[in-house]
Amino acid sequence: MPAYPNDSSAGIAASIGSLAGGTPVSAVAKRLLEIFTRGDIEPGTRLPPERQLATTLGVGRSAVREALAALEILGIVEVRPGSGTYLRGATSELLPQTLSWGLMIGAPRTIELIEVRGALEIYAARLAASRISDEALERLGRHVEEMRANATNLKAFVEADLQFHAELARSIDNTVLLDLLSSIRSLLRVWVDRAVQQPEEANAAIDEHTAVYAAIASRDPDAAASAMAVHMNTAGARLSGSMTP
Repeated sequence: MPAYPNDSSAGIAASIGSLAGGTPVSAVAKRLLEIFTRGDIEPGTRLPPERQLATTLGVGRSAVREALAALEILGIVEVRPGSGTYLRGATSELLPQTLSWGLMIGAPRTIELIEVRGALEIYAARLAASRISDEALERLGRHVEEMRANATNLKAFVEADLQFHAELARSIDNTVLLDLLSSIRSLLRVWVDRAVQQPEEANAAIDEHTAVYAAIASRDPDAAASAMAVHMNTAGARLSGSMTP
């Protein structure tokens, strides 16, 4: 009898097969995603331990750990402390196949994804300047203040940054644009967490967000788009830099 409900980790490991030595995180995640989206594994199934996956794939545990962390961000797996990692649900529904190419985020396509995100954020800022409610504008300002208060606490800073952009996207009352931005942010989250490493980078980002907020608060679509373009230019450079091995 398995130690955990729905524990078929040995069978999963056997189905994965090995990868070439030195495989990057992107290849590990892609292989795992391929296995999870075939429909052979029931939702709620406990996955093999990191060590077993690393041995099967022929890679280091750190590559497996980062790949699983990214899959957790995307909602594909769930990490239960003290229990293990589980397949969350029907991944074919959770992650459209049209976005799976961008997963794990190897260099060329990630750069393209960063560019697309920049264009969408600029357009969202333009729309927000004319559509945002007073209540959402107040929340947007609070996220800027949270960033400012956590300039030396980079984990909290990144979370406040993400909440600022999420709030802005929700304020535009465009479901398609909101879904696109949410999906892209999820795909880029692994790199976003690494993009700001120094307090001076955080301070620069705070100034950029403050300018975006001020332009939206003034209800000036052109100024909002311009301020977001400046932010996306520097944020894109930070994200690209975080991908350097």
